[in-house]
Amino acid sequence: MTAEITTNDIIIRVAHVMIEELKLEDVTPGTFDPDIDLVDEIGIDSMDLATVALVLQDEYGMRFDEDDYPKLTTIRLIAEYIQNELS
Repeated sequence: MTAEITTNDIIIRVAHVMIEELKLEDVTPGTFDPDIDLVDEIGIDSMDLATVALVLQDEYGMRFDEDDYPKLTTIRLIAEYIQNELS
């Protein structure tokens, strides 16, 4: 029996992938605010999000709809999107 993946688990993983793939400094998965606006506060653009999305799609076996990218403005929203796709 496998344990159910929680939204918090996904938040930590999304933060880790963002830090790793986008070479973000001075932040760890545990200190990355899941509610910070990734575009306005961090400066992530659509290409950055696409890079992160590809990794997460492979990892979780799901797909992001590119039309939803503009709505995925925080780590929490990305995690909730993944959680919804997995359920």
